[in-house]
Amino acid sequence: MPKGFKGPKGQAGMMQQLQKLQEQVQATQAQLAEETVTATVGGGVVKVTMTGDQRCREVEIEAELLEDVDVEMLQDLILSAVNAALDQSREMAAERLGPLAGGLSF
Repeated sequence: MPKGFKGPKGQAGMMQQLQKLQEQVQATQAQLAEETVTATVGGGVVKVTMTGDQRCREVEIEAELLEDVDVEMLQDLILSAVNAALDQSREMAAERLGPLAGGLSF
């Protein structure tokens, strides 16, 4: 037999392992959809809350920022907060999903 060939039982075991991994990934993705991260910029005047599956859940802008509205500054703050929240969300997803990929053994 060729080296590494495990036969029918090996294939069945691998399929079971892959099915279990798929279930774990789906459960983790469902969890990530419920968990959130919040990024703040401008000393906390702009906050963006993002889910672990990269959906923007909330944008908060402090009223004091709107008193003397500088549209370009506001746009930059919102953009920075959204990008920071996306980065945090992606890091959280990588932390949760990364170990699952390490569980594969062939």
